[in-house]
Amino acid sequence: MGVLNITPDSFSDGGSFTQIESAVQHALKMAEQGATIIDIGGESTRPNALPVSTDEEIQRVVPVIEGIRHKSDIAISIDTSKADVMKAAIEAGADFINDVYALQRTGSLDMAASLGVPVCLMHMQADPTTMQDQPHYLNVVEELNDFFAQRIAACEQVGIAKGKIILDPGFGFGKTLQHNLTLLAKLKEFESHGCPILAGLSRKSMFGQLLDKKVDERLIGSVSAALLAVANGASIVRVHDVAETADALKVYMAVQAAK
Repeated sequence: MGVLNITPDSFSDGGSFTQIESAVQHALKMAEQGATIIDIGGESTRPNALPVSTDEEIQRVVPVIEGIRHKSDIAISIDTSKADVMKAAIEAGADFINDVYALQRTGSLDMAASLGVPVCLMHMQADPTTMQDQPHYLNVVEELNDFFAQRIAACEQVGIAKGKIILDPGFGFGKTLQHNLTLLAKLKEFESHGCPILAGLSRKSMFGQLLDKKVDERLIGSVSAALLAVANGASIVRVHDVAETADALKVYMAVQAAK
């Protein structure tokens, strides 16, 4: 999954792809490099990020989705928690919803059900403005498993089949470095829900803490973590550095196939 943020303030590539044509071209480039999904977001969810209006978010993402869809049939996910943005994005050609609030915000659960598309449910403690203010868990894996069970049940109650649900533990979203490392080490424990697992680790602050590297110096850490995530059960990895990650995964898959 290649990351495409149509925002001025995302932590890694904020401001890089706010022009429609440059965003479309970057999406097509990521597809050539090996991405099979393009994840488009119009509102930053980095720590302390400020919200944007529904209208502004729609104006950011819809023209880009339409531009990509005009030139490619690659799968597109819309990274949003707003019901109206979900609707506009799917109508513009997006294929599924990637929600950091796990469809808990007003109207989003019913909207996702009505659209009939797959959904990715991410865990986040608190919200982007406060999530990194001393996150605390008694047992991070158990608490996330309980959360996923509750959200899967909520989805099924409104008619979203389990077969259309993807789970994301939300690395960096209300987690300390140790929480993130524990989740990566124990990723297989979320397979019990019977849903694919998405891991979004690319360029995150955990690598700054571990390696003392700035955002643009976290390539090796990010690719290494993506490989570990796949080895530990992830079906999808959400990345900025598509070419490098795709190469690493090709090597890993070739070795796995030779066993």
